[in-house]
Amino acid sequence: MTTPSKFLAALLMLSYLLASGAGAATPKPVKVLFVGNSLTYVGNLPAVLAALATENGKALQAGMLVKDGASLTQWLDSGAVQRALTANHYDYVVLQERGNDFACGFGPQVCKDSRHALHALAGIARGTGAKPILLGTYQVDHEASETLVTAESKAAHQDAMPYIAVSGRLNAGRKQFAYFDWFAKAGHPGHDLVLLEAVLLYQQLYGGLPEAKPLEVRAPMFVPGSRFAPPAPTSMPLLPEMPLAGGYGYARQELTAALELANSH
Repeated sequence: MTTPSKFLAALLMLSYLLASGAGAATPKPVKVLFVGNSLTYVGNLPAVLAALATENGKALQAGMLVKDGASLTQWLDSGAVQRALTANHYDYVVLQERGNDFACGFGPQVCKDSRHALHALAGIARGTGAKPILLGTYQVDHEASETLVTAESKAAHQDAMPYIAVSGRLNAGRKQFAYFDWFAKAGHPGHDLVLLEAVLLYQQLYGGLPEAKPLEVRAPMFVPGSRFAPPAPTSMPLLPEMPLAGGYGYARQELTAALELANSH
């Protein structure tokens, strides 16, 4: 083989190896930190979102900071969010307040504190390169629901962050699919509400909706009152919470309904 021919052969081999290496590279997972309370952990929203991403060919890892009744103000004051974001890199921070706090359901000082905490936590997230997202809560009364969505939307807009409205879609789902599992004990999210939130978050993260197909979630399905250890740096369940898990399987019909609701508002 002549020298030019050897050079061409070597160049072709190098191009092949580079192309093969690029094709074989493992996609970098999107990392999401959830900050919230029992509205966030009941039904294990982080795990449902991760399973939904995996089922649709995406790599996603999720952690959470959760505690019963915790407000964003309490998470800000505790310093736990700062510590979690310092210990690990996250691409997104999903913030979920207690139900009705932004709408001054517990007095004007509470909603003022909520807006301050949202602003501060958004700044902390952005300071580490993460993008904050406000995940809405819900009210079943029509007027209260609209008031809540307006207040949450305004708070998110003031801090230039995406807002995922849940309440209106939930109430539409309760009418269209009355037999679905919308609520758990004491008004906490049921499995189908958790799925709806996961679909909405998937849409926000990836710019499109997942496929309508059965989904198996192999993770603990936390219930109201589940206990978590102090963040180190994120929340981990205390025994015997893990054994009560069992996972959960969503049927195609449930995915189809969630996709319809996600597109309806």
